[in-house]
Amino acid sequence: TDRFGRCLVAGALDALAGDWGASVLRIAMYADQSGYQSNPKKFTDRVSRLIDMASARGMYVIVDWHWVDSGDPNHGLHHAKTFFKAIAVRHRRNPNVIYEIMNEAYQADWWMIKSYAEKVIPVIRTQDPDSVILVGTRGWSTFGLSEYGDEREVVANPVRASNIMYTYHFYAKAHRDRFLRMLDRASSELPVFVTEWGTQSWDGQGNDFAMSQRYVDLMARKRISWTNWSIADGDGNGDIFLKGACKGGRFAGTRVLKPAGVWIRQRVRG
Repeated sequence: TDRFGRCLVAGALDALAGDWGASVLRIAMYADQSGYQSNPKKFTDRVSRLIDMASARGMYVIVDWHWVDSGDPNHGLHHAKTFFKAIAVRHRRNPNVIYEIMNEAYQADWWMIKSYAEKVIPVIRTQDPDSVILVGTRGWSTFGLSEYGDEREVVANPVRASNIMYTYHFYAKAHRDRFLRMLDRASSELPVFVTEWGTQSWDGQGNDFAMSQRYVDLMARKRISWTNWSIADGDGNGDIFLKGACKGGRFAGTRVLKPAGVWIRQRVRG
């Protein structure tokens, strides 16, 4: 919402919903001091408008609290509770809204993440009792694999809440067979939503379409929903639009897309 807001405009949403046939939009609300904390009202209003715009086009909307700091996520608990209460109050009658209460935690134990989730979820449930809520996992949402853990810690000690799912993130060029196997195993034990992934490495460089296809095939076979990173026009290979393309106001078709954008569009279109 703050990094590439120029790409999140009506024309882009028209292209995603119409030309691409996308059924879901993930709105990343950066939680740091350059994002939400710099102006909570402005960014809450911006997210709310995007929810309305995407919902009007028939899309589900994932409201992502884009926490990217290391350590205990409870350090940002006050801001998260304030933000999600405001969004839930405004959109509690909108069945299209899905709440992703934390993007990625790292250098944090699972019990910290679980504690955070069990404090934020009731804030949403008070306003919106039936919505799906997504909970991030340890090690940049890899069920701890990036920090030498695995899904068993979540299976043994799940979040105490109903109608929730756990998130998994990967970048196909960097996250190879071990991460593919983790997604397969975890999704057999727990409800999983892949809310962030890319054809490139985690730093936005390169593409590995063959490995990406293996992930796409697994997600299709196991009916795992996903959202790809990201709707942007910066330098990274994972930004779907060519650099600076969003200023031109044209979003449909393939001429404005990077190779990864063309590839992802084909998969979204089926």
